Amino acid sequence: MRQIYMDHSATTPIDQEVFECMIPYLTDRFGNPSSIFYSAGQTARQAVEKAREQVASLLNALPDEVVFTSGGTEADNLAIVGYAMANRHKGNHIITSSIEHHAVYDTCKYLSNYGFEVTFLPVDGNGIVEPETLKTALKPNTTLVSIMHANNEIGTVEPIKELASITHEAGAAFHCDAVQTVGRIPVDVVDLGVDMLSASSHKLYGPKGVGCLYVRTGITMQKLLHGGGQEKKRRAGTENVPGIVGFGKAAELAQQRMDETGKRLRELGERLAQGLLQAIPYSRLTGHPVKRIPGHVSLCFEFVEGESILLMLDQVGVMASSGSACTSGSLEPSHVLLALGLPHEIAHGSLRLTLGKGNSEEDVDHVLNVLPPIVERLRQMSPLNNTRR
Repeated sequence: MRQIYMDHSATTPIDQEVFECMIPYLTDRFGNPSSIFYSAGQTARQAVEKAREQVASLLNALPDEVVFTSGGTEADNLAIVGYAMANRHKGNHIITSSIEHHAVYDTCKYLSNYGFEVTFLPVDGNGIVEPETLKTALKPNTTLVSIMHANNEIGTVEPIKELASITHEAGAAFHCDAVQTVGRIPVDVVDLGVDMLSASSHKLYGPKGVGCLYVRTGITMQKLLHGGGQEKKRRAGTENVPGIVGFGKAAELAQQRMDETGKRLRELGERLAQGLLQAIPYSRLTGHPVKRIPGHVSLCFEFVEGESILLMLDQVGVMASSGSACTSGSLEPSHVLLALGLPHEIAHGSLRLTLGKGNSEEDVDHVLNVLPPIVERLRQMSPLNNTRR
């Protein structure tokens, strides 16, 4: 049976060029990059620093501003907890949004147990954090604002440059979770004006288990992991050399291919979204109709459960998700969809189809052929469907 993967916001397949460049560091080039007094360690150190330059180039950052981590979740925790604890003398108020990934959302809630006041900003019906809403929420004791670049569930891209500027005018620092956008759309830390920014390798065809935190020169933060002096004493632990090498190569390839791939995915995504909306009644697009990640299609279907759609799509060879991959095991509706103002019964019928470089027009045609009858079949069985005659 034909297999079609449309869950690239959850993870991406590793690029063949990335895989091949990692192999030597999984075999004969096994040195510890901290062992710089002999050649095997020096080779590993050179590989890590080359990857740091590759990732920095993608972000328009200085290499020394890139801290390698185990992924986006650790990067978010390092930014939020590390900055809040190191700068507590400046204030104890943190601002984030009501649609953040749990790596930010739950980390901010965690800090509220330690004397920090946290404000969760509302969003509009498209998932946008309005700049005026942030202005109103800022206080003299606000020390940190953390807003994601684009939402993983609905694909909406936030006005980060304006939000960061407002934050700096109030004397606070700005962190951005850009896990969903780095490698997919331009992410320039200088242009955006952010102080910290999180990224993850496996979202841009690199290996899992590695990511990074951009930390602007001059930003003070506490480290979370204590031990050795790796990453300029900002993150202890022997570096994951094969993963970092893969991340660097994936960043280099993303920079080369972004414009062409982004244009193609945007066209495919728009065709898929419009085709489904026209073919399936009582359906709606979630997220901003224009300001969204290329190839990101998120929909809600009334009178059906998203989990049932996923199971039936899998039977016809289509892999997708319902909301966030990190919370898809939960029976509770997505906090993101509820924040948009959707009622529980509609939020339960969510479907996320996220396209990647391997998807084709034939893949889109297949989904357009198989999904409408699946939704219709489920509606015929649903006790919630009051449209049946």
